[in-house]
Amino acid sequence: MSRDDLRRATKMQLRQEIGLISNSAFADAGSGNQIFSVSLGLAPRQKELGMRTATRSGVDLPIHLGRLCEAPLLTSEQEVMLFQRMNFLLHHAAVHRRLLNPNRPSRVRLMLIDRLVSLANWHRDRIVEANLRLVFSIVKKFVNANNPFDELLSDGIVALMRAVEKFDYDRGFRFSTYATQVVRRNSYRTVVMNQQERQKVVGGLQDMNLDLSDEDRGSSISEGRWHELRSRLASMLEDLDRREKLIIRARFSLGSHRKVHTLQSLADRLGISKERVRQIERRAMDKLRSMAGEVQLAELEV
Repeated sequence: MSRDDLRRATKMQLRQEIGLISNSAFADAGSGNQIFSVSLGLAPRQKELGMRTATRSGVDLPIHLGRLCEAPLLTSEQEVMLFQRMNFLLHHAAVHRRLLNPNRPSRVRLMLIDRLVSLANWHRDRIVEANLRLVFSIVKKFVNANNPFDELLSDGIVALMRAVEKFDYDRGFRFSTYATQVVRRNSYRTVVMNQQERQKVVGGLQDMNLDLSDEDRGSSISEGRWHELRSRLASMLEDLDRREKLIIRARFSLGSHRKVHTLQSLADRLGISKERVRQIERRAMDKLRSMAGEVQLAELEV
């Protein structure tokens, strides 16, 4: 790497956060030798564990998802060692990160930080693997027609990884107790957000004067009717221009937008005034109302 490349890499590293659960013992001389003196003794992966998890999930899982759960559970001693080593490595990565200087970039120090973080991630992944069956057992209880297993599982794994990063092993609790609370709370939040999205879409369709029966307005709207309404709205959105489409999706929490965005947040994102966003939203809604008046929704049994 040239000096300019090293300088850019140093600035990029300084912009990144290294999150960890600190411990005063990490700074003691010889603490690394003590922490890494004992072998982890991790048991080999067991194919039958993955197959058993896939069978008990109650859904038709792809083979690769079952393979995620082949790592045996950790003993309490293994769990503590993995968390201790992961945070020790991140601690020293953070120490070297603080010594970085863009005006005097060090290739060796940058490589050392990357190496320490990679080793920490290896230990994190072992913890995640050993607890994936916990995620499967929790999220399957939230599965229904509106909340598919794969979406809940994906969100649950992300929540598990966040839990690993925030867990303080030094308090004497097992990680599974903490992880259960985090994953369960995250799954509940996902279900609530999906329900709110459904309500916003139906409310938006009503606002566009689409002919919804009284039964459809209630919580008992059928799946067939629901998917018909969403497909019609998605089709109409395609006829809007890029900014109109973005604003409507963000304001109604549609597609990849997991929350309702304010006019000001959209103004900042698009580099325009808040009033201009309001005007574009009003124009888009007028277009959608016009299109809705020309579209006859198929009659579906409810």
